[in-house]
Amino acid sequence: MKSLLLVAHGSRVQSSNEEIAALSDKLRERLKGRFDHVSCAFLEIAQPDIPSGLAACVAAGASEIVVLPYFLAAGRHINEDIPREVAKCDHPDVPIRICDHIGGSAGMPELLVQAVC
Repeated sequence: MKSLLLVAHGSRVQSSNEEIAALSDKLRERLKGRFDHVSCAFLEIAQPDIPSGLAACVAAGASEIVVLPYFLAAGRHINEDIPREVAKCDHPDVPIRICDHIGGSAGMPELLVQAVC
């Protein structure tokens, strides 16, 4: 079973965290057939944290986990913090792959063009 874990920064503003949860719900619908399980986790401030999010994927039956960092730029969080948190996962039998952050996606320029008001 393949799982997708959408990872965002986390916020003290609960509605921001709820936006991420709602986005993961939308991804779940859009990615049916590609991923059996889609959820979200947060780097800091909010719950679940990344290790807990990965553990929930494993508990749901994941045999492979894809981590999608919901960040615009490749800074310390992308290069150091997220890989460090992912490395805390104590399930060596479940491969985990970290995708490029969304800001690095080839589709980002087109998304920005569509978002211009």
